[in-house]
Amino acid sequence: MLASLPGAVPTGGVDVSFQQLRSERGMLRICLTRDPANYPNCTDDRAAITRNVPANRPDLVLAAIPAGNWALAVIHDENGNGRLDTFAGIPREGVGFSRNPRISFGPPRFRSAEFTVSGSPTAQDIRLRYFL
Repeated sequence: MLASLPGAVPTGGVDVSFQQLRSERGMLRICLTRDPANYPNCTDDRAAITRNVPANRPDLVLAAIPAGNWALAVIHDENGNGRLDTFAGIPREGVGFSRNPRISFGPPRFRSAEFTVSGSPTAQDIRLRYFL
């Protein structure tokens, strides 16, 4: 009903489930963005949606997300230092992306992780990957 009001922005929800976590320690740091230039970090994206949730909580519901194309990135910050630890450019902590695209050198492109949010809830089962 609200979507039919003048000026109302259609929204939807994203139900996120995290799979294959190595441990329940630390935090899951989530970045949801519509801006390919700020994917996967959300650093300069004022419209990005970010969340930090305990790693022992494998599900997250993001409500009232504006309709459109989005991509989600997550890091499993096991030591809780607020960043992705790497060794020689290889992540030492888990990483995951919406649609679970193939990962080779560096993060996948926005287009590989992109999904559409519309009026009905969208499910994203994100498989965490560990390289070290």
